[in-house]
Amino acid sequence: MGNLKQKFAEKAIPLSAEIKQFVKENGNVALGTFTVEDVYAGMKGVIGLLTETSLLDANEGIRFRGYSIPELRKFLPKVPGGTEPLPEGLFYLMLMGEMPTYDDVLEIQANWRARAEVPQHVFNAIDALPVTTHPMTQFSIGIMAMQTDSHFAKAYREGINKKDYWDPTYEDVCDLLARLPRIAAYIYRRTYKNGEHIAPNPELDWAANFAHMLGFNENEFYKLMRLYLTIHADHEGGNVSAHTTHLVGSALSDPYLAFSAAMNGLAGPLHGLANQEVIRWILDLRAEIGNNPSKEQIAEYIQNTLKAGKVVPGYGHAVLRKTDPRFLAQQDFAKTYMPEDELVNIVWNIYEVAPPILENTGKIKNPWPNVDAHSGALLLHYGMNEYDFYTVLFGVSRALGVMASLLWDRVLGSPIERPKSVTYEWLKTAVAVRKSAI
Repeated sequence: MGNLKQKFAEKAIPLSAEIKQFVKENGNVALGTFTVEDVYAGMKGVIGLLTETSLLDANEGIRFRGYSIPELRKFLPKVPGGTEPLPEGLFYLMLMGEMPTYDDVLEIQANWRARAEVPQHVFNAIDALPVTTHPMTQFSIGIMAMQTDSHFAKAYREGINKKDYWDPTYEDVCDLLARLPRIAAYIYRRTYKNGEHIAPNPELDWAANFAHMLGFNENEFYKLMRLYLTIHADHEGGNVSAHTTHLVGSALSDPYLAFSAAMNGLAGPLHGLANQEVIRWILDLRAEIGNNPSKEQIAEYIQNTLKAGKVVPGYGHAVLRKTDPRFLAQQDFAKTYMPEDELVNIVWNIYEVAPPILENTGKIKNPWPNVDAHSGALLLHYGMNEYDFYTVLFGVSRALGVMASLLWDRVLGSPIERPKSVTYEWLKTAVAVRKSAI
């Protein structure tokens, strides 16, 4: 260990322990409208953003413009004879605040279809990376490479009036959404299918065409993609990917810069990367215990995971205090199309066993499953076993919500985001002043 690294460790590690103790002893001390714990808790629950597209309630779950996920599955337009909502309709709902008609969805499909051609230099930028590069890194770079075509960047450079910022932003948003499935599918085929790419099918809807370009042409998988891309689209504004889009966009960065940054956040294991961690954990469980593990065996494996100082992936949520409605939507889909699937049944058995174990630790505020607890098992059922790619699917979906929000930020003239930060010494002084006044 180098001298500076050693000196840093000698200073930082004891200070870390000191700060944890300080927060434990003074977390409830109010410093105006916030407490010491608020400062160190990642601003959880602190209202500081305006996001119109969706709202997350701790006990009721996510609502998109007032509609729950079961209501979305019921009321959003579907392909003729279809059972799952079309994600294009959800984008319309989040942008406009009203339920679209089927004709509205067809108009969006036609618009995005006309914009879907990806410039060759974007593929060249992706191809310049080693094929072993994580798909999320390739995805972020592909998004950045599209920035050369930004309508907003060009208009701003030419001196556009700020009241019109939303107009070129709209063009960028539609171009981005139109092209994302093509870029994501290109990465998948490049990384896992020897670069054998599949041309888009303009006769298909946005989600089904994405599935087609990935190489999955079963009607059931089309249905899964429509559901998957709908339920992962938004989760109000405070999650990392949505907040990053807002934060970077608040500097008047164009949609490509903002969304690429958001995807770098989504790639973190405490955010979107969790979906691949869940399926790996389940497969490790099965490898250790054997096929069709009993609930008792699953419970023991969970206990051993916790004793090893690890988390049970797919369980817990920063806001929710009940089972994630997105988990339940996927469970409903699985009960319809794959009720005998072994991994799916393991997911359901974990759902029965894990919450009381996690709750009994006394350390976990939400012992219930989130969206990531189920999605991997569904994808595996249809043969998509490339777990590192799962977060890219999440990213394609999340674009719908964060791009609709970014458009509203431009229309409303949202200011640059600049929260106040303080030092530990400032906090100690402020707490001492508050305590001395009592």
